[in-house]
Amino acid sequence: MIYASIITIGDELLIGQVIDTNSAYLAQQLNKAGFIVQCRVAVGDNAAAIKAALDTEKLRSQIILITGGLGPTADDITKPMLCDYFGGKLIVNSEAYDNVKNIITHILKRPFTERNQKQAEVPDVCTVLQNKRGTAPGMVFTQLVNNHHTIFVSMPGVPYEMMGMMELDVIPLLKAQFTTQSIAHRTLVLAGVGESTIADLLTTYEAQLPANTTLAYLPSYGMLRLRLTATHPSEAENNIQIDQLFYTLQQHVQPYLVSITDEPLQNTVAQLLQKNNKTISTAESCTGGYIAHLFTSIEGASSFFEGSIISYSNHAKQSLLQVANQTLIDNGAVSQAVVIQMAKGALLQFNTSYTIAVSGIMGPGGGTPNKPIGTVWICVGSPKSLVAEQFHFRFDRALNIKLTAAAGINMLRKLILAENI
Repeated sequence: MIYASIITIGDELLIGQVIDTNSAYLAQQLNKAGFIVQCRVAVGDNAAAIKAALDTEKLRSQIILITGGLGPTADDITKPMLCDYFGGKLIVNSEAYDNVKNIITHILKRPFTERNQKQAEVPDVCTVLQNKRGTAPGMVFTQLVNNHHTIFVSMPGVPYEMMGMMELDVIPLLKAQFTTQSIAHRTLVLAGVGESTIADLLTTYEAQLPANTTLAYLPSYGMLRLRLTATHPSEAENNIQIDQLFYTLQQHVQPYLVSITDEPLQNTVAQLLQKNNKTISTAESCTGGYIAHLFTSIEGASSFFEGSIISYSNHAKQSLLQVANQTLIDNGAVSQAVVIQMAKGALLQFNTSYTIAVSGIMGPGGGTPNKPIGTVWICVGSPKSLVAEQFHFRFDRALNIKLTAAAGINMLRKLILAENI
């Protein structure tokens, strides 16, 4: 196997000011190309820290990818540090110079300064990767480590520029240099079940997996993804093997299976709605329109999503959804009776095939001994039937909202399947 490490550079990454999306993208691209990512490291704008990371990662990986610190400002120290690390001196690369000058003078219409020219400087011991989307060129270095040639690739930190360089230059270069194995992944999505329950269910299945295959558990927001990964010298044989194992896995978890592709729950439900030519509306109190947001984030949502009523107050529940005042007095807003009337009201207002209605106490305040924080009632309905269920979530406000949405959408999925099989 060929192993790779990713080093991202920038103080902004360490203090959380900027989320490191670069390393996630690089890991995905390396994995698709058949390389195993050993480690992802973020370091600050500090030459000693960068050097230490290089010293560590080159002992375990044949490929080191580096992003960040290649700009024209004083805190961009990657280039001079790499020049020192690999024993070269900075020179102006003519093609990079022409590229930088063209962008500054002709595209941006700005004066070309000495600081701009510095972006065309590269160590004389590297192979230059011209930046087709920006000014900072990439650099490729090689070094003999433990009798193996290790490749170091430094790319810009700007995601758009880095992505272009990775796709157009780096991946082809690495594929030409190394012979890789096929890495295949299959992912399915479960709902309504805990990780430990599934782990117990799959004890025998996991014990019988071949040595080249692993199973990973990926829980999040009321959902559980299972990712099967296999490696093999032959791509064709690898796909045959993993497809057989993936089919068997589906049979083991069938009662909880939502999707055999790695996609959000709302996308699965949207596909069911479109397949059956059905529509949906929502009546939301505690989620404040979040469920509607999840559906309308899907391309083509207008084909199945009619609208939402955010009935946060009791007055809104009465005036917009025809929830009876006496029902609210007798049961409270967070109750089975109220969400059922909310669902009926939404079906009447929007004339949709299905609806989801939710009412709950998200926190941090508002809880009572009888209805503590995290108490939620959800009703999913159609003109044929209404199904209501109570949930008790135990997290903070933001996570309780997400869990409520996931539970409601999964309840809707089950109702659609029950009515359209």
